[in-house]
Amino acid sequence: MLTGERVRLRALEPADSEDMWRWYHDSEVGRWMDDSPPISLAQNIEKGQNRPRNTFEEMVLGIEALDDQKLVGYVVLGETDFRHGEATVQSIAIGDRSRWGSGYGTDALRVICRYAFEEMGLHRLTLWVVADNTAAVRAYTKVGFVEEGRRREAFRTRGKRHDFLMMGLLSSELR
Repeated sequence: MLTGERVRLRALEPADSEDMWRWYHDSEVGRWMDDSPPISLAQNIEKGQNRPRNTFEEMVLGIEALDDQKLVGYVVLGETDFRHGEATVQSIAIGDRSRWGSGYGTDALRVICRYAFEEMGLHRLTLWVVADNTAAVRAYTKVGFVEEGRRREAFRTRGKRHDFLMMGLLSSELR
């Protein structure tokens, strides 16, 4: 059901907690994400065991490579507003750096967008991305997202400020 050309999206399992913890603590994986205080592996495993059930209002899905069934990342779709037919892609990351640049993120984004439009009946998706995260901006553009706004110097990492781009995608624009 949630399968693309390279990936399958699936609910996260408690067994995924160790991979997720490793990615959260990888400075390159988290470079363009908001920091949160570090937690121990044991705390992350407990968090994984007590993860709330996915709902249409918010879902956290693992990105699994079809070629070897390994978890390579995750995507979060939330802030769903069925009245207006919109939601936000809150986060997407390929945590396994050996898979970067191989199309897994772009494919996962297409899959979650297709699911949002075709299965959930939504009309519009929004996301925020750091403007200097060129790989992400390129992937979002490939899928059909367009820049709709900018929050100047709204993100800080490694002592520097960066702009945030708001990007949007209508159901008719998905590529």
